[in-house]
Amino acid sequence: MIGDNYSMLSDYISPGNKVELKATGKVWMEDDSRTKHIYMSKVMDVTSDDMIEVLMPFEQGKLVLLPVDGEYSLCFYSNKGLFQCFSKIVDRYRSDNMYILVLDLTSELQKLQRREYYRFSCALELKSRICTKEELEAFEKNRKYLVDPGEHLQRAVVVDISGGGLRFVANFKYEEEDTIYCSYKLPGATNANDYEMICNVLKVQELENRPGLYEHRIQYLFIDETSREDIIHFIFEEERKIRKKQT
Repeated sequence: MIGDNYSMLSDYISPGNKVELKATGKVWMEDDSRTKHIYMSKVMDVTSDDMIEVLMPFEQGKLVLLPVDGEYSLCFYSNKGLFQCFSKIVDRYRSDNMYILVLDLTSELQKLQRREYYRFSCALELKSRICTKEELEAFEKNRKYLVDPGEHLQRAVVVDISGGGLRFVANFKYEEEDTIYCSYKLPGATNANDYEMICNVLKVQELENRPGLYEHRIQYLFIDETSREDIIHFIFEEERKIRKKQT
């Protein structure tokens, strides 16, 4: 695995890891929307160095019966990073009201650059303001519903984003070490609401060629894992689109 004869699949992939499945072989007709669809699932077991079991995907409360002999590319969200390989479904079965897919890995595991730290260039509207001590405590206790965004939000432009933080440009400036409330939308995201988070301002500097505009680098202090995964997924999908245009 990953060019190391002494490494085992279980060194990188563990039960509970999220995994994306995307059809690569001729599973359905080419004009079938399922051919291009990406399914989210979860690793249930690593049974050998080239065999894993994952949950059959569910979408909108319905089971998606992926076919035996179907070929899929896999992208694993592991604690050790993002990993990708190709696979073939060799069996499926039911166990304790769960539907399981048995996958034979047909290529070596390849490590992808971790999107949590990789910054993706973009242009998104950001709304922000200084965060109060009470709001910080609400996020700490997972009670962000107590936080009212309010009407006095300052607008800025996000210029790059990652699963760990972002960089934005504004015609105002915060001070380094300020704690701020931020919200923004991701294009094409299934979540129609704003992504909300509490952030720490790491660095602020005026742009050399644009007096009056300030670049801010911020780190997420409190963000729910679903939002973080959505951000990483957004980056992954946007990069996939770029690579497709280049080929």
